[in-house]
Amino acid sequence: MDKLYLALFYIFKFIITITPNSVHNAIVKFLASIYMRLNKRRFKVVMTNLNLAFGDEISMQRKLEIAKQCYINFAKFLGINFIKNQNTTKEKVLKKVCFKNENFLIEAINSKRPVIISTAHFGEWELFSLAMAARFGAVSVLGRRLDSKSIDKILNANRTQFDVELIDKQGATKGILKALKQGRIVGILVDQNTAKSDGIEISFFNKRVLHTPSVSIFAQKTDALIVNAFISQIDENLSEICFFESIDITKFDKENAIKLATQAQADACEAMIRQKPDEYFWFHRRFKRFYKEAYL
Repeated sequence: MDKLYLALFYIFKFIITITPNSVHNAIVKFLASIYMRLNKRRFKVVMTNLNLAFGDEISMQRKLEIAKQCYINFAKFLGINFIKNQNTTKEKVLKKVCFKNENFLIEAINSKRPVIISTAHFGEWELFSLAMAARFGAVSVLGRRLDSKSIDKILNANRTQFDVELIDKQGATKGILKALKQGRIVGILVDQNTAKSDGIEISFFNKRVLHTPSVSIFAQKTDALIVNAFISQIDENLSEICFFESIDITKFDKENAIKLATQAQADACEAMIRQKPDEYFWFHRRFKRFYKEAYL
């Protein structure tokens, strides 16, 4: 099976290499349409998430538009653009990205305290870490290994350009603490549902959800500043990384600091999603812990 995945990847890469962008756009729409139609269970998850998040705030037609764009982005960002970003250069990456409110990150870096980026599956997040490293230096990101060893090797080679270190989620604590001690910027995706033992309850789109407190815990343990940041599209060839004002966990009441800092991260994520809902990765069962029946 591993060899089949590898063969399919190189066939796809060859097609992308020899065809123009106009064909790429057609391929993206075709793949998105096929996946959306064939995997009805996943489509139901997407629509359930949108219904729980927005309720009657937006129409069903708008929800369907968001869902369709979500699939298109998935095919484009993790398919076409992933291949285009292989063996790239810092100069090429930085031409694809602009930075909004980067003074918030620069101020955090200049404080000489460790810095943790709290982000989400939003926009072209695979480009996010490359752009961060190209612009600001050494970056460490938390990630999970794929089941296919061959594809995982290709993915890691792509992710670890420009001094980007990939920390495996299995036993990640030691790697994260080491990276922060070395002065590396650490990026963690925090927007997925968690096991009851791993999450704390917060509010997200006015719904009860479990949210990982990992960023808040590491910040408290290492005196790190937390900077929420997200990448989103400006146009077909340009993305924007937007930074929020840093969260200093030492300014919260110690007893409630973890929950308050975690809620602040969820609030920033929700704010971005409300601005550009079609750029969020709606495939995860984000509300599952307290709304399990909705996904049945």
